[in-house]
Amino acid sequence: MLTSRTKNLYQELILEHNKKPRNYRVPETSSHQAKGHNPLCGDKLDVYLSVDEESSTISDVSFIGDGCAISKASASIMTTMVKGKSVEEAQSLFKMFHDMTTGKETDVTEDQIPSRLRVFAGVKDLPARVKCATLAWHTLDAALQGEEKISTE
Repeated sequence: MLTSRTKNLYQELILEHNKKPRNYRVPETSSHQAKGHNPLCGDKLDVYLSVDEESSTISDVSFIGDGCAISKASASIMTTMVKGKSVEEAQSLFKMFHDMTTGKETDVTEDQIPSRLRVFAGVKDLPARVKCATLAWHTLDAALQGEEKISTE
């Protein structure tokens, strides 16, 4: 259970990443990319990846777009989490994040979820915000799957 102090710290982290998003840029080159759209609230994000095909490692990841604070902060944190990870590790983080934000029962304990992802745990209680938080992650997954566009609808 989250304490009031922890909730405030999480809120501050989301606001910080919204205000100063990490990896917010269009790269010169990318091997994978996808456009994500949440028609419910109008969030739109483009995710760019450079994947080293030999090692299957994400060497670079960035995004651009417009959206609410939750959407932009989620994209910013996502890029910091998957950069340098293998494609398999990134897909595992996506599943963990998606399960947590949708409230799906899993064998993963709260302690196993990275703290930077836990800041979004509360969105499971706000159904309209789940799609905001997961848009970047679905777009990342679409890019890794070779899909060019994804919609949360």
